[in-house]
Amino acid sequence: MKLYYAPGTCALAPHIVLEWIGAPYEVALADLRSDDYRKINPLGMVPALQDGGSRIMTQADAILKYISASHPEAGLGAGDEVMAEFEMDEALAFLTGDVHPAFWPFFAPQRYTTKKDEHSLSAVREAAFQRVDRAMLHLERLLADGPYVVGQKNSIADPYAFAMTRWTENLPKTWKDYPAIKVFTERMYADTGVAKVMAVQGLPEPAL
Repeated sequence: MKLYYAPGTCALAPHIVLEWIGAPYEVALADLRSDDYRKINPLGMVPALQDGGSRIMTQADAILKYISASHPEAGLGAGDEVMAEFEMDEALAFLTGDVHPAFWPFFAPQRYTTKKDEHSLSAVREAAFQRVDRAMLHLERLLADGPYVVGQKNSIADPYAFAMTRWTENLPKTWKDYPAIKVFTERMYADTGVAKVMAVQGLPEPAL
């Protein structure tokens, strides 16, 4: 499998999962604005995954499910029970549809206002804080019974959530301010596979 990524994006999640499963893989740093990458993914987004053939796979949650289904022996999927599969899909949909979008006004405030002055852009960024906090509080509830997002084991949902909890490090309220998320994020930072992937992507480790 070949994964296209940009450092620190949600592409961090499938990169970690590829490391966890232990199968051969390669990664390519994507220039999201280049014409060459737009031929791979016309949306100019990461992650993108190629696994043989000419079919390019996109969307982080779908890629995560594909990797886990391709390597069931790694035990990173939901399992065979219908409710377990629902809980996995519910968690991935929450991360994709609620947590990720909550950060967009913070990362790209110019998309949410026609004004270009810094005061207006700062106001848009600040408007994201409440939505991020609401999403993080729900994630806190999901983690209340243990340091895993779904069930009582590592799964594809964990690195996906971790990629986003890291984003709070530049916000007034960080992942360290949520007790269960703090335990979860520290566990992820301590994982050897996570540390290896972060080094490849050139991401700094915080002071824990």
